[in-house]
This record gives sequence, C-alpha cells and structure tokens, in this order.
Amino acid sequence: MVISNPIYFIALPLLTAFLLPLIGKVYKPLIRLTPGFVFAFMAYISFDLFLNLEQGKAQIIQIAGWAPPLGINLVYDNFSGFITLIITTLAFIVWVYSYKFKKVGFDNSKKFFILMMLLVAGSIGVVLTGDIFNLFVFIEITAISSYGLTAFYKGRDGAEAAFKFLFIGALSSTLLLLGILILYTQTGTLNMAEIAIRLKDVPIATQAIILILFFVGFGIEAEMFPLNGWVPDAYSQAPGPVAASFAGMLAKAGIYGLVRIIYTIFDLNGIFGLLLIMGILTMIIAETAALKQKNIRRMLAYSSMGQMGLIMIAFALNTKAGIYAAIFLMFNHALIKTMLFLSAGFLTYSTKDKKISDLDGFGKIMPFTALIFGLGAFAIVGLPPFSGFWSKLSVLTAVADKTYYVILATILLISVVEIVYYFRIIGRLYFKKAHEEVKIHKPSWNAQVAMSVLAILIIVVGIYPDLITEYISNAADALFDKSAYIKEVLPNVSLN
Repeated sequence: MVISNPIYFIALPLLTAFLLPLIGKVYKPLIRLTPGFVFAFMAYISFDLFLNLEQGKAQIIQIAGWAPPLGINLVYDNFSGFITLIITTLAFIVWVYSYKFKKVGFDNSKKFFILMMLLVAGSIGVVLTGDIFNLFVFIEITAISSYGLTAFYKGRDGAEAAFKFLFIGALSSTLLLLGILILYTQTGTLNMAEIAIRLKDVPIATQAIILILFFVGFGIEAEMFPLNGWVPDAYSQAPGPVAASFAGMLAKAGIYGLVRIIYTIFDLNGIFGLLLIMGILTMIIAETAALKQKNIRRMLAYSSMGQMGLIMIAFALNTKAGIYAAIFLMFNHALIKTMLFLSAGFLTYSTKDKKISDLDGFGKIMPFTALIFGLGAFAIVGLPPFSGFWSKLSVLTAVADKTYYVILATILLISVVEIVYYFRIIGRLYFKKAHEEVKIHKPSWNAQVAMSVLAILIIVVGIYPDLITEYISNAADALFDKSAYIKEVLPNVSLN
C-alpha cells in the first residue's frame, strides 16, 4: 500500500510535535486528542507493513531520492520492523493511559505530548535509520525529550534526576560522536552497510577503539552497568506513563543501536565476550539492588535494568537461538514492564514517597489495579501461563546450548531473587491489613482499557506463543545475517 511507508514513523510525530502549539490555539482539547490519532495511525501502518513484509527482504527508503551510500536511507527489515511495531503499539497504549492520567493545565499537556511525540520519533528513528550519523541524531532527539520528561513535575528531586540523566547522557553523546568521527575518517562513508564492507581495511586496533566508544555510548542508553546510574532516579521521578515509555521504548532503542552496531558493522573477536560479562554484571547487581528497595518505582527501575542485562546475555551468545531469545525477551520486557509501571502509577498515586509498605491491603481496596500488577509480576518472573515464561525458557535453552552452565545457574539463582521481591509486594497487596487512613485514586476507564490490553496480550501470547514466534524467528534471522542486510541496502555492491 502506498500509504504504508516507513518514513511516516518519523515524519508524523516530528511534524505533530511542532504543530501541537498551533493546534491547541484552534481548539484546546486537540492537544490531547491529536497524539492519539497520530499514534493510532502509526500503529496501523506498522502492522500493515510488518505483516506484508516478505521474510528475508527489506524495504529501503531513499530520502530525497538519493540512493545509498550517497543518500540517507531507512531500512525496514524483519528485525527493525518488529521493534518498530512494539514501539508504535506501546506509544498508542501509553497515550490511552495518559489521556486523563492527571488533570494538568493546557501548557503542561502541551509540553507533555510534544515531548512524548519527540521520544517516539527519536526511538523509531534509531531503529530504522541506515545511516550512522543519523543514528546519533535520533539518539539525541530521544535524549533531549527524555530529560524534559524526567523533570516534568517541577521540583528538586525531578530536576536532580534530570540533571544526572543529562550529565550521563552528554557523556554518551560525546563518545558516540567521537566514534562516528573516527569511523568516517577511516571509511569515508556514513552508510552502515558500506561501512561494514570497508571496515576490513581499517586496522584492528582502530576498529577496537571505535567499537569501545560505541559500546560505552550505547551502553548508557541500554541501561548497562556501570553506565546506568541515571535509571533509578529518572524512572522514579518521571510521571508513570513516562517511566513506562522509558522501559518500553527508550531502553529498546538503546539496546537495538548496540546490537545493530555489533552484528551489522563490526566483526571483532572478543566483543561478544565483553557483552556477556557486562550483561551478567548488569543482571546480578541490578536484581540484587532491586531486592533492597523500599520505593516501588526504584524497585521496578532496578528490575528493568536486570532484565536488560539478561537481554544482553542472550545477544552475547552470538547464535540464532540466543538472538531469538533476546528479541522475545525484548518483546515481553516492553509489554510487561510497561504494564507494571502503569499499574504502579495508580497504586502509588496518592502516596508521597511511593513506598512498598504503603501498598498494604490494596488488593481489596483497588482490586483491578492490584490484579494487573500481580499479573505483571507473575509474568516478569517467568511463571506460566504468561508470555514471560517462554522468553525466559528461550534464554535458558540458548545458554544451555552453548554449555555455559555456570551462567545458566546464575540466571536461575537471580530468578529466585526476582521472585522474592515481586512476591513480597504481592504479599503486601493481598495478605496485609490496610492502613487506617488510605487515600486511593482509582484508574479512569481509559487507564483500565490500556492496562487490560497489555494484560490480555501477555496472557494470549503465554497460552499461544506460536502467534509471534515465527515473526521473532524472522527478526532473529534478519539481524544474524549480515550479508543479507548489506545486499538489501547496496544490491549492486559485491561482497567479495
């Protein structure tokens, strides 16, 4: 279909972000409605494109008619298309949830939705671009919008969290830009497919320096230890829908950029070993820290970091089974963690410190919201019949296939830790007596719809995993087959 073009995933949210102030001048309610129409349309064309994409093929969009490597291009293949589908779907669900999340004024609504549109545009841009410099540009768009969203609630804590995010994000931007500069001086091109061809003529030592710069730069966005100091504060101080968006979109864009660079451009021995070590450290430290948290939002933030560490471990296996498991885990992490943050937003709506102890007895006081959080908790730890079970099983199987039995035992041990702190909250929700004076804020109908959709998806995929396993397998093949990516982007270039 002519209407389904990947360029819309970037052009529409960017254009809408700039037009929202003018739209609001015409009719103020359109400030809230317009992003919903845009996200709904993006989700529609995302499904249309992805379901009609032939396996092993890619749709290459040439910007302004200039063919790569001279021009800028977008690459929509089975891998980038699957991640785009996740982001666009979550963007619409988060909009449904946040439409009446809190009654804020016209100016605040305008700022919130402008920044959300930029976050979505930047995240999808990172996933679709085939140009290394534009990858940096889109990372900057996501970063700048994220800083603003982190400090959305005016106050000292929010400002401090945003400043910490800004400081660490500036380091990421500097390293990425430096890596791109060195890469361009060595290869003379910014197109990722052509870089992959020319990189064999670059000295190994220089390649290693460039790769480490990218590894650290994207590692910050992907919540990798010890580069993830911004995560707990940003997730805990940002509005609930924003924290959900960070987990579902921002982190996915970061890990996508990292693995796209590693798998598509570079071919260096040892990089997968380094990614494996960093993934293990991220998982162990984050999950252990989550066990000690008293603030539920900070606990969810550390839990998110731990899940990202597990995703890194799966990608580091450098096998199709490992990539399959990692993408499956990305899918589940995006849905489940989004649902957990959204439900936690209403559970702690009227509490100042967002303490876990404040949730005593909420299973009876707020049965729907507590049930949604409980389903998310069961799913994220990998219990059947939820979708999280299959992704965790895929990771364990892929690790076992590599005979990494120590790592396998470590993942199982950390899973027990994860069960302990999630079940601790379940116990407080359903088996503790509520405090005498409890202020609650029941979710609005739109928030209930958003959380229900996520819950249904998690249950349906858990019962019928075959609904998506073929698409995940195709996505894994697309990332693993480096030569196919190059041939799709540069069909007239010989790989010999």
